[in-house]
Amino acid sequence: MPARAAVSKELADLFGVLSNPHRVRILQELRAGEIDVNGLQTAMGISHSGVSQHLSVLRAHRLVAERRDGRHVFYHLPQPSLAEWILEGLRFIEGEIALSAEMRSAVEQARQLWSNTEK
Repeated sequence: MPARAAVSKELADLFGVLSNPHRVRILQELRAGEIDVNGLQTAMGISHSGVSQHLSVLRAHRLVAERRDGRHVFYHLPQPSLAEWILEGLRFIEGEIALSAEMRSAVEQARQLWSNTEK
């Protein structure tokens, strides 16, 4: 397979993983550091099994890593720059569509929340 085709496939796979809003949100929640499934469940308001399923996909694509401490499993970003890259995607949302006041406000809130590395 030519190099460009191989790289294009890998990028398409990455974009496929990122095509789910819960997975994008998990990556942004992990931006500030390690969190366990219960912490992600609380932050996101989805089921424990839902969080676990999304983490499984993210782990399979090496976008998150885990650290075990007894019975607890903590997740983190092995490449924190991924969360920064996703945050940059907000510029495309703003520039690509004519945003309603509500969407503009949502984008700004997300930018502020996701830009804050302290929780």
